Amino acid sequence: MYAFTITPEGPFSLAAGLSFLKSFTPARYHDTAQDQALRLAFPTDDGHSTVGVEVRQADGPQGAVQAVAIVHTGLPREGRAGTARETEPVGPSPRVDAVRQQLARILSLDVDGSGFPKLALRDPVVAELISAYPGLRPVCFHSPYEAAAWAVIGHRIRMVQAATIKARIAEHHGEHVTVAGRALHAFPTPLVLRQLDRIPGLPDTKVERLRHLADAALAGDLDASHLRAMPAQDALAHLRTLPGIGPFSAELILIRGAGHPDLFPRQEPRLHAAMARAYGLSEPDASDANRLAGISDRWAPYRSWVALLLRTRSGA
Repeated sequence: MYAFTITPEGPFSLAAGLSFLKSFTPARYHDTAQDQALRLAFPTDDGHSTVGVEVRQADGPQGAVQAVAIVHTGLPREGRAGTARETEPVGPSPRVDAVRQQLARILSLDVDGSGFPKLALRDPVVAELISAYPGLRPVCFHSPYEAAAWAVIGHRIRMVQAATIKARIAEHHGEHVTVAGRALHAFPTPLVLRQLDRIPGLPDTKVERLRHLADAALAGDLDASHLRAMPAQDALAHLRTLPGIGPFSAELILIRGAGHPDLFPRQEPRLHAAMARAYGLSEPDASDANRLAGISDRWAPYRSWVALLLRTRSGA
């Protein structure tokens, strides 16, 4: 068990992030505890391990974020095939620093947000959003790998149905991790996912695509730091070469999986509609992605963050 601290640069509210997660269907986050702690279980970026972590924040909008993590080997205990797996925690490891970096990315704490409040000075819409959602930063998927898996699972089916299937995959094929006395089911690591031949509720085509995505993750094609280091358009083009990943999914993976802070989503009609309402736009400007992207230039270098606030307010 390892404790570490992440100090936010700029305003950050873990409570706001918790509130967001409870309404974010892919997360299926339903912790009923009233202690304002975030508890997560997820595959580590290396694709070989699973981590359970409890996160708390000290008082104040820039209070330190304190986490206690336990890293698991990813090797299942002896048991029946097809059942959920549990593992023993490993000893001290340099992977703990990697977990800290991954958690920081999940909570958008790997970005200096000290300049974010300044956007309010040049855009009254952003000023309203920052006032309405103080300290809310994007809470990302645990990794680009999980974001890509969600994109494939959810393609052309209802979001609630997709969330149920994803949770079932975690329950039956992922690690069972106990975090602060609570049992959580992590999504399976790529090593496990690539071996699945059948997943109830998914057609064989989607199962095959998930296996290919698992292989891509193990090959480094879904590495968050690599995707963030590339020019955004190059990263999107790279992601579109993966099976089952189109333009919308590529943006999802880069923004909500890799945690890119400054990319305007051109493939989100609901966001565009919310933006048109907020800025009082009428046709043809309301549906002109180039016009909307031009407005979003005012949000740089936090275009992804403002887009999240707009969608949160609209309920989209």
